[in-house]
Amino acid sequence: MRTILLFLLFASLPAMAQVYTYVDEEGNRVFTDRPKPGNAERIELAPSNGMTAQPTAPAVLPPAAIPRELGYQVLRILVPEPDATLRDMEGNLIVTAMSEPGLRDGHSYRLVLDGKPQGEPGRSPVFPITNLDRGTHQLAVEIIDDKSRVIERTPNQPVHMMRISLAQKRQARPCQKDDYGVRPECPLKDKPKEPDKGIIGILPFF
Repeated sequence: MRTILLFLLFASLPAMAQVYTYVDEEGNRVFTDRPKPGNAERIELAPSNGMTAQPTAPAVLPPAAIPRELGYQVLRILVPEPDATLRDMEGNLIVTAMSEPGLRDGHSYRLVLDGKPQGEPGRSPVFPITNLDRGTHQLAVEIIDDKSRVIERTPNQPVHMMRISLAQKRQARPCQKDDYGVRPECPLKDKPKEPDKGIIGILPFF
């Protein structure tokens, strides 16, 4: 690493500067502007106006960098539909994706929610989400390789979550006698009491 940094440093010098290299007693490659008698070699440098920083490798591979036999023609989210409005009291949601061709060896699906990867990548294109906050969220699905590089990615797709309260569910579907203790919006404590038949209800047994 030190050798590379030294080389880049000298590469930024004006064209008139002289740079020499040699191998020291410990076997390390050395770059210097002072020639060492014996085994130093002069390096010819091209003129340069300065040294620019190398760009960081993108997280998403450009299409030209993906071999044709490893690419995908289609990757899209099947469920939910774009801009869908969902109503669920607990904020549960299942995202389903598909690709053409099917997932290749060494590749995995990954769900991205509001710009953040969710869970571990896997071979299944079905992603269950629980306790999603109410409001609008952005969904995307990626295909990544065994080096965690993004091979393919869907556009962000909005979904709107409306978490229904128990009272709203109860209003939409009133509780029946057999619902108490079964449906969450119909707790057993709210079940109407059976009418007290009193002594009249006992007489038939005699």
